[in-house]
Amino acid sequence: MGHDCCHSHDFDGMNDDYKRRLWVVIALNAVMFVVEIIAGSIAGSQALWADSLDFLADTLTYGISLAVIGMPIHVRSNVALLKGVSLSVMGVWVLASTVYQVFVLNVPAAPVMASVAMAALAANALSVLLLVKYKDGDANVRSVWLCSRNDMIGNIAVAAAAFGVWKSDTAWPDLAVAGLMSALFLSSSFRILQQAYAERRS
Repeated sequence: MGHDCCHSHDFDGMNDDYKRRLWVVIALNAVMFVVEIIAGSIAGSQALWADSLDFLADTLTYGISLAVIGMPIHVRSNVALLKGVSLSVMGVWVLASTVYQVFVLNVPAAPVMASVAMAALAANALSVLLLVKYKDGDANVRSVWLCSRNDMIGNIAVAAAAFGVWKSDTAWPDLAVAGLMSALFLSSSFRILQQAYAERRS
């Protein structure tokens, strides 16, 4: 299997099965963005808002990833660079808004946080299962996998934050998770940018 195109770091997404799976993942992310942005407003949860923005970013960048499949490597690596930069911007924004929220400290509604986090976790777990076969590839393909994996980790963290908010009756667990998600965005951004730059040089 080591030489199968689906497992090669040179896999560029030129596969009908991969494209169908990516369409399903795009639809899941779009639906969950709407759900979480509404729920985050109702619950007053910074972690839900952060996660909803991640869903929005993934919807847009997955669409771009799908559009550039089959294009020359410099186009695909440039798109991956754009996705890496957008993840960095998102990470900084979430971190800045979390610091601001510390001075407001409205306690979010834990039940809403928990229920939405579970729905988001189910959506992202399905996305990860759909994409795991194609987790290795060029920077464009790999960035899709990393974003989906990060989403699943983020949902687990939001559920943990909901439990912490419920037990402590403070906003600190929610804020801590938002900060951790910011760090995760920045870490993934670095990895995507690193691979994209390497592909451009080659």
